[in-house]
Amino acid sequence: MLAVMANLLYVYASLPEQVYLGEEGAESLVVGRERFFYIAMVLISLSNVVVYLFSKKLTPQEDFRTWLHGLVITLNIFFIIGLSFTSLYNSSENYDYTRIGFIIYSSVGLVLVWAFSWPVYSLAKKLAAKQVV
Repeated sequence: MLAVMANLLYVYASLPEQVYLGEEGAESLVVGRERFFYIAMVLISLSNVVVYLFSKKLTPQEDFRTWLHGLVITLNIFFIIGLSFTSLYNSSENYDYTRIGFIIYSSVGLVLVWAFSWPVYSLAKKLAAKQVV
């Protein structure tokens, strides 16, 4: 989480006053720099805090807690890549954005693979336990 917050501060320092988040036809989605910073900070903090509280209070299984911590790590990787892309998109540099699509989609894929790995792991564990008995 500290790496994500450090990246957020770095991105915030490089953003212009008006942050462009995307374009829909002729309209652009624009938000102020401070609003972007606080929305990102709340989103990152909530996702990390909720997962840590959930893992400490409601899960007695060590392997499920380990999976939740891995999920937080993959989410934080996605946040770092997303924030860095937003900074790059709003910079005045001439960049071919099609080349970074693979990295963004890979980070989303990593989150999805990790999220679906727990049901697969628990199903395999149950099947293995039935075969032993």
